[in-house]
Amino acid sequence: MDLLALADFNLVARHGGFGRAARASGRPKATLSRRVAELESSLGVRLLERGARVLKLTQEGQALYERTGALLSEIDEAAADVASGGAAPRGRLRISAPLLFSQTAMGKLAASFALAYPEVRLEVTTEDRPVDMVEEGYDLAIRVNPAPDANLVGRIFLRDRLVVVAPPALARPQDGAPVPAVVRGAASATSWALKEDDVDITVDPVLRLSSLVMVRDAVRAGVGAATLPISLVSYDIGEGRLAQWGTLEAPEIAVWALYPSRRLLSTRVSAFIDHLKSAFPLGTPDELAAHIRAA
Repeated sequence: MDLLALADFNLVARHGGFGRAARASGRPKATLSRRVAELESSLGVRLLERGARVLKLTQEGQALYERTGALLSEIDEAAADVASGGAAPRGRLRISAPLLFSQTAMGKLAASFALAYPEVRLEVTTEDRPVDMVEEGYDLAIRVNPAPDANLVGRIFLRDRLVVVAPPALARPQDGAPVPAVVRGAASATSWALKEDDVDITVDPVLRLSSLVMVRDAVRAGVGAATLPISLVSYDIGEGRLAQWGTLEAPEIAVWALYPSRRLLSTRVSAFIDHLKSAFPLGTPDELAAHIRAA
């Protein structure tokens, strides 16, 4: 495949037409049209539908643009870095992060990264759903215990665990009676099993909230018990605002930084991953708790 023709196709697709692409790049419109036609001929498919006034990508053209646009941008960036002797990261960096991590840690992390790399335009979107990184244009996704995905690679940079906490005035039932509980969303658990105890705690959800920060605040206010990450409540436990009943029998919480395996790892993504490693060198709940405390 002719990379120059592919670059011209991406230029036209990005600007939505030959005329706009020609004006933006200073290249002749006829040259761009010829190069795109040559690319279509070499691939044996039509990439653009050419109307009188509107140019539209075909299904094949859209797929090619989505798969190659970021790659070409990163190749350009790599070439520029080599030519400049390894310039500082620059350009747009889009990150998707889960709600709790965004509420408790991402603001401070994003601010310190922006100060360290002023040429990077960082954009952070908060959402718990699994995003399609390639289709939605994300460079990095932070996820908790993500499902295996052959199209993504990454690394764990934080670990945490769930504990059962309650207001100090709420005594843990000894006779199997249900305890008033604050739960997140539509959680359906009817009991909590603790690693330290063979007896399960029966729960009666009296309040449902969509955020773990809100769940913590409700437990602080005395509504009931809850399961929460130890990083979020360790200081409350230490200062006597909450009582810890035990550690929940549940899989360890692993927080991952993920990126598409089919793309080159840009200097922007590498810089942010290094930034995470610097903020949490050991990746422990205590480090995250300290970060939350200082935020």
